[in-house]
Amino acid sequence: MKKIWQKDDNATNILVNTFTVGKDLDFDERLAKYDVKGSMAHCKMLAEVGIISVEESEQMLFVLAEILEDIENGIFEIDKNAEDIHSQIESILIERLGDTGKKIHTARSRNDQVLLDIKLYLLDEIRELTALTDEFFQILIKLAEQHRNVLLPGYTHLQIAMPSSFGLWFGAYAEALLDDMEMLFSIKNIINKNPLGSAAGYGSSFPIDRESTTCNLGFQSMNYNSVYAQMMRGKSEKMLSMAMATLAGTLGKFSYDVCLYLSQNFDFISFPKEFTTGSSIMPHKKNPDIFELVRARCNRIQSLPNEFILLTNNLPSGYHRDMQLTKEILFPAIDSLKECLEILNYTLPNIQVKDGILVDEKYKYLFSVEKINEEVKSGSSFRDAYVKVGQEIENNEFDFEIENLNHTHQGSIGNLCLDKIEYQFNKLKNKLLG
Repeated sequence: MKKIWQKDDNATNILVNTFTVGKDLDFDERLAKYDVKGSMAHCKMLAEVGIISVEESEQMLFVLAEILEDIENGIFEIDKNAEDIHSQIESILIERLGDTGKKIHTARSRNDQVLLDIKLYLLDEIRELTALTDEFFQILIKLAEQHRNVLLPGYTHLQIAMPSSFGLWFGAYAEALLDDMEMLFSIKNIINKNPLGSAAGYGSSFPIDRESTTCNLGFQSMNYNSVYAQMMRGKSEKMLSMAMATLAGTLGKFSYDVCLYLSQNFDFISFPKEFTTGSSIMPHKKNPDIFELVRARCNRIQSLPNEFILLTNNLPSGYHRDMQLTKEILFPAIDSLKECLEILNYTLPNIQVKDGILVDEKYKYLFSVEKINEEVKSGSSFRDAYVKVGQEIENNEFDFEIENLNHTHQGSIGNLCLDKIEYQFNKLKNKLLG
């Protein structure tokens, strides 16, 4: 297929073509429907301002609607001889409409086309990540409520510290997701600005109406400055990667906890055997492979921001072909993060929590602070009570009844504030999905 920038029939060197196209076509299938929707909004606008006729606009819109239908029905195929999806859509218009189809590229560039496509794609992916995260959040809230009174040892430095509970543990990750969604919402607001009309980065001498395409494409507003609109290529992907890395950090930490708690030395939780794997030589093994792989994948995702910084931080303003590589960095990572959420959403409802953990003798010093607090409530100073209880521990005289636990402040094992966390999350989720 002849490239849209070719001025004669001389073919591009095959090796040069292969290298410069790279993996673009592998990822452009994801962008196809957004490229068509962008072309439809652009086509309508060109007619509105009188650059093309209404009849020409209607002809192009009809063909574009047919292409979009094929894409949505899964029968559209990327032409392996095309340079990219933008070239292929334009080629189809020219093939079916002749000279009228050639007018679609008036007042735009592939630069603002790909910017637009990626932004629309990322906004949809943010919605999908939000929906999957919401499912995970609701599972955590349900488990926190269900096991709110089941005690669990808390650790600092991986040393036995103070009493916790499964309610507090599940609830902690639920609230972590709230903050992760706050960051994702901020990134959505930054991405949700229309770059179409910035052309190659310096606007156009045509009297186009960027408000029209902004409205038709459902953007919150536009990137007003045409140079800055081009600077968003790479920046949009980098900022989303930061939000993804934050969410991945939460999922990875949770998965690490699960791996610890599943081990025989902890033995706080279990899963049905179909959610674990065995050993080729040790018949007693129940390995948490799901959670180990989630942890590993999430560690990879947390490297994304650094990769984008290295790709983009030594570039001046204006478009550079380096940006082509952002697709192959980000798109598979989005898939991986969604797959991690999907497997957690599938697996976690089957978790089996063990009761009576703290009756084990090795956990008795978890209650040292409780004993100190009792002394303080009886009139002792905290420092004197600390010394007294410390001496009891040294002399093997320490004792405490679990039944005496009484935590009532907000965010403690006796007052999880799950309703407050859920309210804030749902309010934010609705904004992200809107």
